[in-house]
Amino acid sequence: MSVQSIKLRVVLKEDVVRIKDWLKDDEIAEAWFGRYSYGDSAHLAYDPLKAGSFSKKKWKEVFEDSDHMIFSVYNGEEHVGEGHLAIDKALGDGQLSVLIGRKDLWHKGFGAAATDKMIQIGFQQLELFRIWVDVPEYNKNAIKLFKQFGFVHEGTLRQSRPHHGARFDSVIMGILKNEYVGKLDIRSTDI
Repeated sequence: MSVQSIKLRVVLKEDVVRIKDWLKDDEIAEAWFGRYSYGDSAHLAYDPLKAGSFSKKKWKEVFEDSDHMIFSVYNGEEHVGEGHLAIDKALGDGQLSVLIGRKDLWHKGFGAAATDKMIQIGFQQLELFRIWVDVPEYNKNAIKLFKQFGFVHEGTLRQSRPHHGARFDSVIMGILKNEYVGKLDIRSTDI
């Protein structure tokens, strides 16, 4: 598998079923958005447990919503993750999230490649001013990844993340469009 073959595609129902299955794994769910205090895995814009049975109208509302750019991440012809930009048009910013659901592909550059493509969409296609992320403090690999892209710590949401019976902080990191231009080509690094 080559990191260079990463593509962002329209979300298909079978992709959502795969995400639902991936999120059954605690390690994957915790690396994504974590879990709500009642135990279900958290997710922005839609609930993967319910999305497989969406009507055509509901599917269109969720996956063609201009406030939520949601993509399936493919490596060649294989679905390996999801990328999401939750957009606040009034502020000109977007909250970024990227999940690689295949743990055997973690730390091999796939998340970095998908993140790079999502940032490019945000700044070039959507003309956002700022992109930000909300990362649980225990996800050190994600924090390191976003720092390598030039994201900086903007704040902390204290004890906002339930995790294994305890509460943890969320690290808010952001990058401005003018900070991203000219950054090191992250796609060539092995994260």
